[in-house]
Amino acid sequence: MKLKAENISFKYPSAKNYLLKDVNLELDNKKIIGLIGDSGSGKSTFCKILSGYITKYEGSVTFDGKPFPKKGFKPVQLIYQHPEKVMNPKWKMQQVLAESWDVDDEFLKEFGIQKSWLTRFPQELSGGELQRFSVVRSLNPNTQFLIADEMTTMLDAITQVQIIDSVLKIVKERKMGFMLVSHDMPLVDTICDEKIYFKDISGV
Repeated sequence: MKLKAENISFKYPSAKNYLLKDVNLELDNKKIIGLIGDSGSGKSTFCKILSGYITKYEGSVTFDGKPFPKKGFKPVQLIYQHPEKVMNPKWKMQQVLAESWDVDDEFLKEFGIQKSWLTRFPQELSGGELQRFSVVRSLNPNTQFLIADEMTTMLDAITQVQIIDSVLKIVKERKMGFMLVSHDMPLVDTICDEKIYFKDISGV
């Protein structure tokens, strides 16, 4: 299983300069990778390209040698730093989850999601509670590679450990690929097999 980015360059239409220039990265499911970089360096944008959320860029992204399907479920899922930005505020949380997959009670319990939360709207939950839903939604049974972009920054220390442990358990059980993007060096050192510094792969 390989996720490969080749010569990725990107700039926003309103910008004069490229945010990303000739970025190359190859990942597989044999190691948990930590990606480290400065704020504003383009890491989050690169993650969106890797997971197919941004489709207009120069270069290519392939998964097992093939481009992402234009329609349907994407095999690479991204957990955002700010879950409230990617959830429909008009949907109750049960609809938010159902958009991805039919989550059973055991899975909800694993991630500390209370059943009473399912009938609430996103704005009625805390950032940490929303992030639990965001993580569960991304762990669709068809997910083959998971990218977590600063997913623990909104969580208290105890919740961080609980969620990271649960994610790692599922990643290993399913033999999924996993890349953690984080400024938390102790966390990266603890759970990642290898570290990549974004400045070393970015041409900007």
